[in-house]
Amino acid sequence: MSWLPPYAELLGLSTDGYQDGAPVLIMPFRQDVMGRPGFLHGGAIAGMLEMAAIGALHAQFEGEAKPRFKPINITVDYMRGGREKDTRAVGLVSRVGTRIANVEAFAWQDEREKPIAAARMNILIVRD
Repeated sequence: MSWLPPYAELLGLSTDGYQDGAPVLIMPFRQDVMGRPGFLHGGAIAGMLEMAAIGALHAQFEGEAKPRFKPINITVDYMRGGREKDTRAVGLVSRVGTRIANVEAFAWQDEREKPIAAARMNILIVRD
């Protein structure tokens, strides 16, 4: 996962397979990602969603010269509290233009159909 920045290591992120060509990230629950007792910190969830979105973009450009990606904005919807268990997230690329990509990401714990949070991002594509 050489595409992940050092922040991903702090979150303890690793890859747990692929879904529709995008890497599924997994974040184990531990003290470093805890907010209030027994729950994930909202910033850890948002960071994981950002990494999942960027991972989906990297998969989109597989086999090509990799551009750099710079987030322009992110909107996170928190749907339920993340509990003391592993959390997974995956990104979905909605649109890739010449300079901007639109990506969504979803995080869940027990069932993919019951996300704990979702994000929408606009990402600048910097081609060298």
